[in-house]
Amino acid sequence: MSTLDDAALLAAELLARRWLPRQHPKVKRALIDADLWQATQERLAQVGLRLIDNLYADHVSVALLRPAEASVFGEAGLNSHNNIDLPRDAVSLLVVLWALIVLPKRERQQARAASADGEQQNDMFGKERPLPTAASVSPLVSYRALLADFGVQLGKKTRMDANLKRLENHGFITRKGEDIAEGPLLDLLLDYDALAPRILQGALGDVLAQAKQLAGALPLALTQPPLEEIPDEDELAEDALLAADAPAAIDAAPQTGSPDEPAAPPDTPA
Repeated sequence: MSTLDDAALLAAELLARRWLPRQHPKVKRALIDADLWQATQERLAQVGLRLIDNLYADHVSVALLRPAEASVFGEAGLNSHNNIDLPRDAVSLLVVLWALIVLPKRERQQARAASADGEQQNDMFGKERPLPTAASVSPLVSYRALLADFGVQLGKKTRMDANLKRLENHGFITRKGEDIAEGPLLDLLLDYDALAPRILQGALGDVLAQAKQLAGALPLALTQPPLEEIPDEDELAEDALLAADAPAAIDAAPQTGSPDEPAAPPDTPA
């Protein structure tokens, strides 16, 4: 079978399945065979598509070429907040989940890669540690915690459940019981280089800066645990006097009944 035929089969399978794991036989071959990769890109380009690959993701997918976007979506589609008809609160939920999952995952992956590159190996046959897969370092988001933290802003339980189902159908997330995990397209179709600075240096950066300013402006009594007060000598003497007078006060307390009331006659035997 020629390289061109392999490229056609890979392109057809990507169009049919929307995404393929990097461990797929055809994808593995394309990742190490430059000719097959280029042939696949050329086949997809004939229909206005391109092959998307991300070193930090576990899947590959396809997307529209930039010149084809205007013809397919039109100006209204390009100027909207998304081109897959997600409602506004679903897009907000998608960004929140991307920040909760992809940002810490990418930090773990880059830290592992940096340490592997930066370590000096003294042994002759030392091996560099491979980049960890997304599945091994991608965090899980608790559904209950997500609902408690963002439920009011994102439409409460019914609306959030509907939007989570939309994101799952589009391949952005997967559900594992009560947990939400990274989907095949979450780190592929959202541009990390464009989105991460906006979150880290934009909205999230403002929140962190405000938190630091608030903590610095708070009184010391609100930022440190309260200290136990040490009583002085006069307070200790007063407490000792009250403790000594307590039995006398108890003895002097009136008994049950009023002194003006006559005492009840003793019971006589029948």
